[in-house]
Amino acid sequence: MSSKNNSGAAAASGVNTNGKLPMEDNEEEEIWKVAVTRFQAREEEIERKKMTVKEKVQQRLGFAEEATRCLTQTLEELEIMGDPMRKEVGMVRKKIDMANRDIKSLAQSCQKKEKEYKDTLEAFNEKNKEKAHLVSMLMELLAESERLRIKKLEEINKTVGTLQ
Repeated sequence: MSSKNNSGAAAASGVNTNGKLPMEDNEEEEIWKVAVTRFQAREEEIERKKMTVKEKVQQRLGFAEEATRCLTQTLEELEIMGDPMRKEVGMVRKKIDMANRDIKSLAQSCQKKEKEYKDTLEAFNEKNKEKAHLVSMLMELLAESERLRIKKLEEINKTVGTLQ
């Protein structure tokens, strides 16, 4: 019976049984939803960018491999022809070397970007954990502040009651 009176008194005063105002619950939930939505949007954007970079690298690698095959075939044909094509053979070899350097550079860039992504994601997760901890601390402080204010109001109410 007394728990009904307490919950009835809490409902009458606009305070939930967990010591929070209904508006605070809604605001906290809304803030949390916005944070989660932003996190998911960032994750999706990072994943899209990662996939775009990966696709570009794969495409360039495919082009480079095809170019290498073509150049190798051309080189073989040029070697068959002999000395009159020595200049062209040298140019083709240089192009093959350039293509190989490009392939190596693209592979390193891809690896670097994947590492950056992982590092950024790890930092994001750490900050998110820190924020969750701080939100928890804030909620505890707000609950304690509310409890102290209610206690002080009750003391003032008793004082006013004894003055009458």
